[in-house]
Amino acid sequence: MIETERLVLRPWREADREAFAAINGDPRVGDWLGGAIDRAASDAVMDRITAHMAEHGFGFWAAERKADARVIGMIGLAAVKAEALPVGPAIEMGWRLAPDAWGGGYATEGARGALDWGFANLDAEEIIAFTARSNLNSQAVMRRIGMVAAPERDFDHPRLAFDHPLRPHVVFVAERP
Repeated sequence: MIETERLVLRPWREADREAFAAINGDPRVGDWLGGAIDRAASDAVMDRITAHMAEHGFGFWAAERKADARVIGMIGLAAVKAEALPVGPAIEMGWRLAPDAWGGGYATEGARGALDWGFANLDAEEIIAFTARSNLNSQAVMRRIGMVAAPERDFDHPRLAFDHPLRPHVVFVAERP
């Protein structure tokens, strides 16, 4: 568990499935992920996250807002396998928040907490983050937490169609302090 000023990043609970499905099913969230997903697909994502946490001891944690104990998204770290994406193997940082939590500084706050946790607890010389080239808001979060663009590592996301507007991805890097 990671605690920041306004957030608790913690393992997922069965009771979180409905909130997570609402986030994943929101078309505004889906705009950045290649489309919104239904409850069954959301549950499958949560199951994969939970399995990753069991295997690695870290993952994309539930982001719970302290003020109201509401799950507003996920923030955390994941191991990227070499065969999964062109940037692998790597430790990836990522986040996904409910639209009503956008713009409130939660992504930056939680990502900073996850980045600090990663360097304190993992044997990684760097942690990367990546997003669609057009996702300037996520890139701003990456910059605010001290990550630096690594254009030589940018890639086209292999799970998106050749002509999909989100296919071109940019990579940012944080090196161990």
